[in-house]
Amino acid sequence: MSIFLWGLQGVLAAVVGMSGLGKLAQPKDKLAETYTWMQDVSKGTVWFIGLVEVVGAIGLIAPAATGIAPVLTPIAAAGLAIFSLLAAILHIRRKELRGVAIVAILFVVAAVIAWGRFGPYGW
Repeated sequence: MSIFLWGLQGVLAAVVGMSGLGKLAQPKDKLAETYTWMQDVSKGTVWFIGLVEVVGAIGLIAPAATGIAPVLTPIAAAGLAIFSLLAAILHIRRKELRGVAIVAILFVVAAVIAWGRFGPYGW
């Protein structure tokens, strides 16, 4: 199960990290072509979301891989699960079913990682 959780951590970190880097590196106007919800938020909010995603992705891998404060890994997973719930609320309010489906999948993956690493398969 630990190998399975490592796999989930890697996939979630890659997906969330790349999304966050994109939000940090590209101008909001260019991103708004892909993400219609960005029309309703400020540039600072987009940057903050990107930063949270990048930090969350790092938190999924680095603490456990280095053995330095590995409890931060399930905390990062729980934080990303909460972040996904907040994203789902945004997409529900905007009636974007595709967005809700995507963040629901991310929520489930993050919740499984948090459960496994806080519980029976922790460090």
